[in-house]
Amino acid sequence: MGDHKNLTEELAVNKIKELAENIKTCMFCTYNENRLQSRPMSVQKIDDLGNLWFLSDRNSSQNAEITLNPTVEIFFSEPHDKFLTLHGSATISYKREIIEELYDPIVKVWMPGGIDDPNLSVIKVVPEDGYYWNNKNGKLVAIAKMTAALVTGKTMDDGIEGNLQLQ
Repeated sequence: MGDHKNLTEELAVNKIKELAENIKTCMFCTYNENRLQSRPMSVQKIDDLGNLWFLSDRNSSQNAEITLNPTVEIFFSEPHDKFLTLHGSATISYKREIIEELYDPIVKVWMPGGIDDPNLSVIKVVPEDGYYWNNKNGKLVAIAKMTAALVTGKTMDDGIEGNLQLQ
């Protein structure tokens, strides 16, 4: 069995930064009435409070859904190695200084007007809580142990997992 280690406040923020900054791309989920809507998005920044910052199109489905319901779910996954789920609340901003701080030229793929695109917005997600799974020994060992478990029929879970509490 793996270890269970719940993390609060600063330790929870550190775990979010450790996992999310490495994985980078998440499934960003909003609510359309009672249905979860998901799309891949790249986190641009994770600040010292654990808030996640994204760039988005003003006219996107995620912006429309956040306007109606700010509750979001975010899922990061690096198969066999690292997993992170976060539950929180999102806000949308159009502040130029924040857009300029977060902007990366790759955003032009989705926003042809680049940094000056008038539809460019910022989504800030304030996580309230979450859950993480972290393999202690890295991906190659995890895959080897999974293979051994399949062959022998014995569980070889050596991960660490736990709740994250930020508020």
